[in-house]
Amino acid sequence: MELIQLTSDYEMKPFDCGDAALNGFLRDEAKPFLESRLARTYLLCDEDLIVGYYCLLNDKVAKRDVANSDWRRIKKLFPHSKHFGSYPAVKIGRFAISLQYRDCGMGSKLMDIIKRRLKQDIGDSQFRFLTVDAYLEAVPFYEKNGFKKLTPTQEQGNTQAMYFDIQSVVEP
Repeated sequence: MELIQLTSDYEMKPFDCGDAALNGFLRDEAKPFLESRLARTYLLCDEDLIVGYYCLLNDKVAKRDVANSDWRRIKKLFPHSKHFGSYPAVKIGRFAISLQYRDCGMGSKLMDIIKRRLKQDIGDSQFRFLTVDAYLEAVPFYEKNGFKKLTPTQEQGNTQAMYFDIQSVVEP
């Protein structure tokens, strides 16, 4: 299997994860998001098949978006002199696994790839948290992969804001 970064000239292969919105994003929006510098998409491929994909964009974890008790827990991760009103994050904007590769642990494998790459490939900017607005039915998957709820209740009825502390990734 190979992880490739989507480019504007990439010839898109068929993909079906069972969710029309996630399929549609990859088919219709991933390239325009890249060209507009809004998000970058990565494809996990097995020869000519797209096994899964994810897209990343910038985000923040802000005090105004978090319950006081949760904010205190987040602040404890930093020295007192580094307490700010928000902390930089990278958001998983989309995450999907093909129906052909479901129920074999591929989602957790791809999530581990994301975490390791983000911990190692820091680039020109720093961040502390990985965030996601998880579909409610996907919350158990993210919890299994170390994410915590950012807010005590779901946001807009069908998603739950969650975060993962990238410092907790253990290098292999």
